[in-house]
Amino acid sequence: MGWQLQDAKQRFSELVRRALDEGPQVVTRHGEEVVVVVPVEQYRRQQRPDFAEFLLAAPDFAQLELDRSGRPPRDAELPG
Repeated sequence: MGWQLQDAKQRFSELVRRALDEGPQVVTRHGEEVVVVVPVEQYRRQQRPDFAEFLLAAPDFAQLELDRSGRPPRDAELPG
């Protein structure tokens, strides 16, 4: 259900209850969707993608074609 802003203000408790029971609730102003009310757990999941999703979204670096110089690797001093 979409909520007009005026209705959302007047029936805020119901808006919150429906967001918890039914999922995200869209609020409109002058016919334009302006905000979505969502349960806090859903909001937090969307703010922090899990690590597996992050890795799956990464580019496939194995497909890169890299030019190598053919020179041997240089020596590096490591702190000891």
